[in-house]
Amino acid sequence: MADGSSESKSSNQMWGGRFASGPDAIMEEINASIGFDKKLYAQDIRGSIAHATMLAHQGIISAEDKDKIVHGLNTILSEIESGSFEFSRRLEDIHMNIEARLAALIGPAAGRLHTARSRNDQVALDFRLWAKEELQKTEKALTALIAAFLDRAEEHAETVMPGFTHLQTAQPVTFGHHCMAYVEMFGRDRARVRHAIEHMDESPIGAAALAGTGFPIDRHMTARALGFREPTRNSIDTVSDRDFALEFLSIAAIAATHLSRLAEEIVIWSTPQFGFIRLSDAFSTGSSIMPQKKNPDAAELVRAKTGRINGSLIALLTVMKGLPLAYSKDMQEDKEQVFDAAENLELAVAAMTGMVRDMTVRADRMKAAAGSGYSTATDLADWLVREAGLPFREAHHVTGRAVALAEEKGCELADLALAELQAINPAITDKVFDVLTVEASVASRTSFGGTAPAEVRKQIAWWRTRN
Repeated sequence: MADGSSESKSSNQMWGGRFASGPDAIMEEINASIGFDKKLYAQDIRGSIAHATMLAHQGIISAEDKDKIVHGLNTILSEIESGSFEFSRRLEDIHMNIEARLAALIGPAAGRLHTARSRNDQVALDFRLWAKEELQKTEKALTALIAAFLDRAEEHAETVMPGFTHLQTAQPVTFGHHCMAYVEMFGRDRARVRHAIEHMDESPIGAAALAGTGFPIDRHMTARALGFREPTRNSIDTVSDRDFALEFLSIAAIAATHLSRLAEEIVIWSTPQFGFIRLSDAFSTGSSIMPQKKNPDAAELVRAKTGRINGSLIALLTVMKGLPLAYSKDMQEDKEQVFDAAENLELAVAAMTGMVRDMTVRADRMKAAAGSGYSTATDLADWLVREAGLPFREAHHVTGRAVALAEEKGCELADLALAELQAINPAITDKVFDVLTVEASVASRTSFGGTAPAEVRKQIAWWRTRN
């Protein structure tokens, strides 16, 4: 006959070794968020100080209790930053950990802090504050990356390189112009960051659980104290909204995609087959068995981190897609994704800024490649339209015949004899050779936003006034 102890043992085995104490252990494990939301301690304390100050100002709590609360919260802040604070999983999250410690420090006055608020608006506040501050850091990091590109663009406004479509040589461009393409991309990323900061510049505190509160609070006062433009305007939306986190992740994913495209080019350019750039040992590693190898590991890791950031966006979109209003515990899963994406984006931007400033540009290899693949063929077609008056489609056909002849002879377009070109079309004169060099090609592209060195310098000057 089985006794109670063996039945209990059997029941515990069902839960597995990690959860040997039964379902209570599972609930504690799945419910606790202190392992990651302790990152919000500074925002939580800052929000609580602003809330307590407002409560006292409105006569909801006494000035004496407010002073005790503020002193206790500042003591807790010092303890956390010194490493002496003990976080407890039993207390679930950062809010309850701080509240419990505050009660131990100041006694019953601590219980008045939670008047006219809920953990729902409290966590929304903490998370918004953190995201806003993180985006401000991202803005500065992107500004530094743009500045690095502007310096390289100015240095190489006349350095000729091949421009590609389908990774095939298309037309000559300058390396400065290529750098400015990334200035535009990261400039848009920075603009998205600024817009997101504006979108989330509303204070959630005071929305309470979902319906607001009957206490005579002043939400505009706490909004000002916390550096927000104004309070949020709907209490239900306030506690159920996480689109600020989704916007954060969306911005991070787009910026990471731009970083990944650049990383891919650095990987390609640093191969012996291209040889357009060299990275120093600071951003490269060697092979364990091949002494000749120098691998662009920093660029490859930036490229890989894009997958993590994109995954975070998809994860949170999936968490939020089926949630009814207002708050659901599912939303506890929002922070880890954002924290991870922010950390990896910050590292990737810093690494890329370092690589852009570190790389040695091999202008000779770029110039040699710029003329390959008959990259000035479009210049010949344009010359036939402009100087010989041919319709573009006919000029395109004539140019194709010239390219075929050059391929047959194993030479470049500029190496064809005038008589050979005139045999294709008698309207061609010796002036055509003025446009068949890569230098002449890039110099001729003077349209707004084009690759001509003078135009590149104009764009650099424009961006320097805005960076």
